[in-house]
Amino acid sequence: MKSWLELVHWPLEGERCMIMKRAALGFRMHSGWGVLVGVTGDSHSSEIVIRKRIVVTDPTMRGAKQPYHHAASLRVRESESHIASCAVVSERIAWAAIEQVLRELDERKCRIEGTAVLLASGRPLPALAKILASHPLIHTAEGVFFRTVIQNACERLNMYVEAIPERDLERRAKATFGTSADRVQRRIATAGSSIGPPWTKDHKAAALAALVVLERSFQ
Repeated sequence: MKSWLELVHWPLEGERCMIMKRAALGFRMHSGWGVLVGVTGDSHSSEIVIRKRIVVTDPTMRGAKQPYHHAASLRVRESESHIASCAVVSERIAWAAIEQVLRELDERKCRIEGTAVLLASGRPLPALAKILASHPLIHTAEGVFFRTVIQNACERLNMYVEAIPERDLERRAKATFGTSADRVQRRIATAGSSIGPPWTKDHKAAALAALVVLERSFQ
């Protein structure tokens, strides 16, 4: 297994070497916003290097926070156009927010190896007309919408993206970390005591997903 530290040579001031930490990002999204957590390390030692609440909607755009709810009040063509417009704007906002995070992490000598986006059930959605006729499906579609926005933004930034169903996260952690899985989860669960609030369920799940992706990048 590779070390989580790599030596990178920079042609500045002669043959100076700079140590880069390998890192990964994890996302847990809600309607219009989500939590991002960046981690470095491995199953033996890990560090939370960044955590942010990111907003991925334009507050001046009507219906942007709940695009499917708003689309349900429109005609079919208008609803399709509204959702498409919201997707374009939200992806642009997400891209800018994530790119800023990458710049911050680069300044901290962290190099992103991959990202994890937590999913809900992962069931395929029906046609738009059926979605808009069902309130539960509207909520489901909006969850898919904002997770897809993040996935697309990360891919545009040329990052490896792994979508992980949240119900499978613990199983994936056990498969990835083996006998160290419980220790890794306890370390994440108690991280709030050292880094301070907020350290919610969103942060913990995003951090664990990011560590799963990071550990797999070593293999």
